[in-house]
Amino acid sequence: MNTESELIEACIRKETWAQQRVYEEHYTKMLGVCLRYANSQDDALDILHDGFLKVFLNIHSYEIGTQFSAWIRRIMVNTSIDYYRKEHRRITSDIDDAKTLTVYSSNPIDTMTLEEVMGAMQKLSPTYRSVLNLYVVDGYSHKEVSEMLGITESTSRSNLVKARQKLKEILKEGNGE
Repeated sequence: MNTESELIEACIRKETWAQQRVYEEHYTKMLGVCLRYANSQDDALDILHDGFLKVFLNIHSYEIGTQFSAWIRRIMVNTSIDYYRKEHRRITSDIDDAKTLTVYSSNPIDTMTLEEVMGAMQKLSPTYRSVLNLYVVDGYSHKEVSEMLGITESTSRSNLVKARQKLKEILKEGNGE
């Protein structure tokens, strides 16, 4: 049994057994991260594999003592954002449009499976999905989201409101309401 630092040192030396172990230990969790940003399972797998390539190419910059899985997760999130930027043209909205949106009080998520919720999120536009993931799931501020996506803070807020509304509509449709 190797310690984490020994495993990382072996990865720095490009030893395939160590790379395989890191990949296998983090595959499932990181795929979940990528699925939140991707349009499909295939896109998520592409992002995941690109992310792991970045992990192994940059593992020498990992600082021992920080949480390794958090470091990998950050790379996956950044890879997802890079993928979004490459594959999709940003569509921005004005905050004034958000004033006309209404909020429903029922919660259709309670009766849905994880696959149904993930499928609904993948139906959101890439812009809405990215803002929703970064702000709600990953806990970034609107300022950080705006910097990551190259949009204004007010656009981030507006897109979050619209993403939530659209997700609710998709989930209600899926529940037959």
